[in-house]
Amino acid sequence: MRALPIIENPQASEGPLASENPQGKRGAYAFISLGCPKNLVDSEQMLGILHERGYRLVQDPEESDFVVINTCGFIDHARKESFEAIDQMLDLKRSGKIRGVVITGCLAERQNEQLLEERPEIDGLVGVFGRDEIGNLVDRIMDGLDEQRTVFRPAPIRALSDHLRLQVTPKHFAYLKISEGCDRLCTFCAIPKMRGKHASKPPEDILVEAKRLADNGVRELIIVAQDTTYYGIDMFGEPRLRQLLEELDQVEGLDWIRLMYFYPMYIDKALMTTIGQSKRILPYIDMPLQHINNTMLKRMSRRVTQESTVEMVSMMRETIPELVLRTTMITGFPGETDEQFEDLVEFVDRMHFERLGVFTYSIEPDTPAARLDEHLPERIKKERRNRLMAVQQKNAFDWCAKQLGKKLPILIDKAVELNETPQKGKRGAQSIQQAWVGRSYADAPDVDACVYVSATEDVSVKPGDLVECEIVSSDNYDLIGAALRVIP
Repeated sequence: MRALPIIENPQASEGPLASENPQGKRGAYAFISLGCPKNLVDSEQMLGILHERGYRLVQDPEESDFVVINTCGFIDHARKESFEAIDQMLDLKRSGKIRGVVITGCLAERQNEQLLEERPEIDGLVGVFGRDEIGNLVDRIMDGLDEQRTVFRPAPIRALSDHLRLQVTPKHFAYLKISEGCDRLCTFCAIPKMRGKHASKPPEDILVEAKRLADNGVRELIIVAQDTTYYGIDMFGEPRLRQLLEELDQVEGLDWIRLMYFYPMYIDKALMTTIGQSKRILPYIDMPLQHINNTMLKRMSRRVTQESTVEMVSMMRETIPELVLRTTMITGFPGETDEQFEDLVEFVDRMHFERLGVFTYSIEPDTPAARLDEHLPERIKKERRNRLMAVQQKNAFDWCAKQLGKKLPILIDKAVELNETPQKGKRGAQSIQQAWVGRSYADAPDVDACVYVSATEDVSVKPGDLVECEIVSSDNYDLIGAALRVIP
């Protein structure tokens, strides 16, 4: 069986879960979490609920009574991964090695009862907004009751609280979800169908959660949402991200605040000035643009133009020193001509994004784009993706070259074997006592590059440390640094 991301050893917060786990008196379970960081926060909340109920988390599903799979349903590849995980766990059930399989998350929300019809051996199905009832459903399964196998709830007017979550990321960084759902109607995207309309989390709840995470040892707080810049409009009638960031910037114990999932609207100079002048907010913004040709933007229903985007990016760079911009693009959207793709290539070449990913367009059922004409062959989509990534590679390598000789703070994630670590630069490997992998301000977990750090006997380093490093070389997209000192 292929190894799956089964969550193990979560970190309890200092909130309601600080009490001792009652020794798994209700049974043991394994947990598979798939998809994006927003889904991971939902997984952490469900882990907290099951912890409170007295269930014991184990690594090996064959040692569990049941398995919970929090699925992703965003694109075809993610759905295939979710179905693969479901089928593997159902195989374990058929062989008598586990008692039950519970499916939650976006695929459950999107497929609904169809998932049970296709895989009737599933014991429980929990939609996105039914996640807080996971404990009740699992209790019924463990008690041998099967009168209710599904829990689906309508999207709430306010984002659900995540106060019971058990942190499963390394202790020094965590995701903080500030809103749920999306009011955008991009023609290629099914997220509003799965996650509902935009619903902001009250700012006072966000601050309580941020302080609790900081008290629990989190140094990097990563702000996530389906649409971060839309925050607050549903509650206050206007965007309130700037005001929220001003308050988060005051949370003691945090070193870094990283901003993800900006939509290219409601971005003004006041917001950028707040970011640029803050103490803890990194000069890093993740802002998926998807395309730049005006015809493509209109077909995607992005509600921005090439001209406004260029003006906005220029303003952002002028306002935030050393800004690192991460974005994503789609190649092969229905009707994309050679000329429109060339427009995109020229834009990426000219704008010098420090971080950029490219997706080929995939048909999402029940979206407007699926009904458009002029769908392109997969070969063309992939050829365009590869060409665009070749352009971006030069941008990324140029950025790496500019970091040589700089002294940057690096957040250490884990130790690595010396033979896995690129050994380059003016500091020889003979004096290295330990090697580590970490991230600079330019690197979000899992999606960006990393920094390989060599430490000598004079500098003692451990995961979670913020270490000043001299950048001595690079290895493709990654940097190589020598540890100088641990930053208090």
